[in-house]
Amino acid sequence: MCLHTPACPSAQSADAKAARVVAAHPEQGWSLLCNGVLIFEDTGELLPDGQVIAPHRPAVAD
Repeated sequence: MCLHTPACPSAQSADAKAARVVAAHPEQGWSLLCNGVLIFEDTGELLPDGQVIAPHRPAVAD
């Protein structure tokens, strides 16, 4: 999906979230990256192959 130079990291790479945002809808809580990854404000992700990555926020100390 990435057509610019240098190309963004793939959806499967460790730094996938470093890709450029191509559509942002903060009012709905999500952004689409140029590598096809949907990232959500709760830190969850949806990969282009349909794989879901659950939210992974750090635990808050009491």
